[in-house]
Amino acid sequence: MIVTTTNSIDGKKIIEYKGIVFGEVVSGVNFLKDFAAGLRDFFGGRSGSYEGELIRAREDAIREMEARASQLGANAVVGVDIDYEVLGQGGNMLMVTASGTAVYCE
Repeated sequence: MIVTTTNSIDGKKIIEYKGIVFGEVVSGVNFLKDFAAGLRDFFGGRSGSYEGELIRAREDAIREMEARASQLGANAVVGVDIDYEVLGQGGNMLMVTASGTAVYCE
């Protein structure tokens, strides 16, 4: 499955547009990650626990989007956009959404 943020794929011709596909992931951030991130914020540096959670959520959203495209008979997704939102009363939930256009190309 080719996944790209561009609207075309070099060397490929889009034969059929299958539709818009999405992949959504809502992930909770637990107390220990919050605590570790708070220490990083105080002392400086990057928060590996939050970064890891963000990477996992993004990869899961892309995989889900690819699976939905495949179900439509697509072999690529073009025009991919990835959005991030913080949800929940205390901002302790992370939502990652990947969207694009499922296409069949040769």
